[in-house]
Amino acid sequence: MGDLVAFPRPLSDRPPAEPEPLWREAVGRELREARHDAERTLADVAERAGVSTQYLSEVERGLKEPSSEILEAVGGALGLRLVDLTGRVARRLSTGVSGPVCLAA
Repeated sequence: MGDLVAFPRPLSDRPPAEPEPLWREAVGRELREARHDAERTLADVAERAGVSTQYLSEVERGLKEPSSEILEAVGGALGLRLVDLTGRVARRLSTGVSGPVCLAA
């Protein structure tokens, strides 16, 4: 009876964790960073992608859940292939980084 067994605390007793970022928020940050890096305006990229400036702004702010067709159009307007954009977003989500990501080659 002298041996104590440690059990993990129930989830309800644990301190709340930071909420994970949503896909739409991460993809919006990536698109905005790519646009800023290219020194392009919101209106220029939106026009080239065939979407409204307001819609692109909402996508960049993580307020809209863009379709793959929209992501391809906006990414294409920025010179990004869809596979590259999704890879960047996946890295951002897996590392939990909310700012720019530097990757060594």
